Formats: sequence, C-alpha cells, structure tokens
Amino acid sequence: MAVRSDDRTTRRPEANNFKIALFADLHFGEESWTEWGRRQDSNSLRVMSIVLDKEQPDFVIYLGDVITANNIMIKNASLYWDEAVSPTRDRGIPWSTVFGNHDDAPFEWPLEWFSQITGIPQLHCPPSKGDEECSFRGTTRLELMKNEIRQNTLSYSKIGPKTLWPSVSNYLLKLSSSTDSEAAIAFFYFFDSGGGSYPQIISNSQVKWFQNKSKEVNPDSRVPEIVFWHIPSETFKKVAPKLDKLKNCIGSIFLEDVAAQEAEMGIMRVLEERPSIKAVFVGHNHGLDWCCPYKKLWLCFARHTGYGGYGKWSRGARILEINEKPFSLKTWIRMEDGHLHSEVLLSS
Repeated sequence: MAVRSDDRTTRRPEANNFKIALFADLHFGEESWTEWGRRQDSNSLRVMSIVLDKEQPDFVIYLGDVITANNIMIKNASLYWDEAVSPTRDRGIPWSTVFGNHDDAPFEWPLEWFSQITGIPQLHCPPSKGDEECSFRGTTRLELMKNEIRQNTLSYSKIGPKTLWPSVSNYLLKLSSSTDSEAAIAFFYFFDSGGGSYPQIISNSQVKWFQNKSKEVNPDSRVPEIVFWHIPSETFKKVAPKLDKLKNCIGSIFLEDVAAQEAEMGIMRVLEERPSIKAVFVGHNHGLDWCCPYKKLWLCFARHTGYGGYGKWSRGARILEINEKPFSLKTWIRMEDGHLHSEVLLSS
C-alpha cells in the first residue's frame, strides 16, 4: 500500500499492510534558553529514534505541538521544527503534520528575565544565534508549513484552502491499494483544531469542507476514513473513562480530565453520522493515552512523545496498522523502553 498526494506517492506499494507512527506533543524549543530545554529536545529525539527503529513504520504523523513557540525567540521557529522531524527524515520515512495550540503561540516573557535593578530583560538567544536573529514576533502557521514543504521532499503536509479558518493544516491523503494505485484503501483527513493564533475550535467552515471533500472522493462511504487533529472535541469528555469505570476503553494512563476545544461547531455530529469514519486521533492531553468506543467509531488519544511539555509520565508513541485484505485497523502504544501495550482492534 502507499499514501498518495495530488502528484506523488510513498513507496513499498507491494505490501498488504501499512504502519503509521503518531508523534504527539514534542514541544521542541521549550525553555530553549536553558540547558534543561536543550536536554529535553535531545531526549525527544531519542524517543522518536527508538520507536522508528523498533516499529519500522511506513509513515509518520506529527499530531500537533511540534514546538513550543511561546518559548522560542528566533525569527524562524522552523529551525526547531526541522530538528523535530529529523529522525523521520533521516530514515527516509515520509510524514505529514497538523498544528497544535503551541506551534505558533506568541512569545511569553519569563518573569525571571526581568532584572530587579534595571527592569530591562536581557536577550537570551539560543546557542550560536546572534542577537540580530532574536525576535519575539513568532513564526506563523503558514510560514511553518511553507518551510516544511519547501525544505522536505518527504513531507506530505499541505496548506489548506484559503477559504477555511483555521486554514493551514486541513487536507486529505489517500492510502492506495497494493494492486491498483487508483483504488483507495482508506482516506486520511487532517484538521487544524486551532489554538495559538486561533480560537481552539474546528470551525463550521472546516465542517463544510469535510462534507464536500468526503462527498467528492468517497460519495458512497464505501472506503474507510480516519481523522487526525490535535485538541480533542467536547465528545471526548463525554466518553472519558473514570477511574472506577473504564467503559470498554483501552489504555494505560487515565490521569487527567480531557481539555477540550472551546466550542463544538458540528464536526462530531457529521463524523458520527458517516458510517465510513473508523477513528479520530488527537493529542494535547499528555496524561491520557486511551481509545474509547463511541457509537460506531473510536476516539483515541496518542501517547505523549516529547520530553517537552508538562507531565512526568513515560514517553512513547501510538502506532496504527492498516491491513488491506481484509481491511482492518489496529493500534497499540510503543514505549521508549521498547514495551508494547494497549493493543486494540478498532475496525475489521
């Protein structure tokens, strides 16, 4: 099988199965002016490298909060973004990205920078960066996406239609058959769930975009569809398991409440009513890694992959495996120490 974009395809078309690694909440560049921050980025690179070498995925999805832009003070935050995707790129594995709430967040001045004597903060540029490269303007979603696409032939990310809002990481990829490159095995939909420079929502215009796009490529809902975004919807709160009642949920950490989008604009209602939707995958909550059944689909959190961001839980990555004949969608979590757990069949 192979992922297809408008004008290109991934390799390994002869395989009957297709494996995807989800890297969520890496938070590169967090406290970038400190030794702690640089160490966290190094640790995150190690986690991704271990997962990639053990799982040998065909594709990687960066599920938002690739960087902590509110801690990055250089003109081009893409330097940190580029470092974050380097383990995947260096192994020749194609990938795609969606945005999280920290990826283009405005810079936040640390209080400890303010001198009690002068009251004037000192610049804390990253190592090897001169003062002239320091900037607190930030890097927009559009700039980040353009830089990723322009600099990486392995990136399958796309800039969304200008009519959408949030507009940047809304796009569709097709997983094609091993025997017929035009035949679809599954469709992957990517949404920008806001945050940073946008409200934390999936807007009504995005809902309409999905309805039109899905009707165009999969009018009879015959082909399975899988959805990816960063911030969970309100529906995730409805199915969230309690400590005394897991509700048939599969996972290993259930240690915080769901931090959902600011409002529900209709995306879940549309997904619930569409029989071809098999699962929705999100990040954002570092202390959750569960998959819960909801009506005829599954709602799943990834696993916190990066050492940046809050929480001291062990790091890892959610893995998806799609089989073509017969179709099935299975997922599990691969940990940094090599341990595998929480395997569940989501569709068959």
